Amino acid sequence: MSKQTDFDVNYIKFFIGLAQNNHKDWMDANRSTYLNAVKWPFEAFVSRLIAAFKDDYQLGDLTASECVFRLNRDIRFSKDKTPYKIQMSALIKKGGKKNMNEPGLYIEIGPEFVNLYSGAYLPNPDQLEAIRHKMAQQPDLIKRIVNEKAFKTYFGQVLGETSKRISAELKLAAINQPLLFYKQFYILHQMDAEVILKPTFLDQVKKVFKAAGPFNQFLYQLDTP
Repeated sequence: MSKQTDFDVNYIKFFIGLAQNNHKDWMDANRSTYLNAVKWPFEAFVSRLIAAFKDDYQLGDLTASECVFRLNRDIRFSKDKTPYKIQMSALIKKGGKKNMNEPGLYIEIGPEFVNLYSGAYLPNPDQLEAIRHKMAQQPDLIKRIVNEKAFKTYFGQVLGETSKRISAELKLAAINQPLLFYKQFYILHQMDAEVILKPTFLDQVKKVFKAAGPFNQFLYQLDTP
C-alpha cells in the first residue's frame, strides 16, 4: 500500500481562493502556489496512475502532459467569461485527452470533491451501435457486470443521455435492458476533497478504477466497422 502523498492543504486552499478571485491578476499573483501546490503535484499523481494502469489499458509510453487538461477555460462560446476552471482534471487512456471516444479513466480534483469517472463518454456512431448490439447479444453479461458488488458500491448505476428512438431490431431487447437507449455509458464515484491529503489516496483511486475494469472491457472490446 502506498504511503506517499502528492498533495497538501495548499492545493485545496488555492482553488478556494481562485473560486473567489477568478481573474488573471489574482492568478498572476499566486502563480508560484499554482505551480508548486497544484500543477506539479497533480501531474506527479497522474504519472503514478498511468504507471498503475499501464498494462490494463495498453497505455504504452503515455505521459501526464498528454492526459492533463489546461486550467484555462475555453470561453469563446460561453456566457461565463471567468478564465479558469476550479479543478484540475486528466483523462487517462491511450491517446490521452485527445482520445474522447474510447473508455478510459477521468479524474477531477477541486476544492470540494474528487470526481472519478469512467466508461464511454463520447462514443462515435459506430462505437455506439456496436455497444448497443453487444448489450442486446450478451444481456446476461452486462447485467452481471453492472450488478457486481464492487460496481454497485463505487458507482451505483450507469449514467448518460438517452435516445427516444433506437433501431427496430433492438427494441425487443430494450424491454429487458434499458441501457440500449443510452447514447453515453459513463460511471461516477465522488469523494470529499480532503481525501487527497491522506497517504492512502492513490490506493483508493486505484481501487475505484479497478472496479470499473470489467465495465470498460465490455465497452472496449467491440467489433466495429
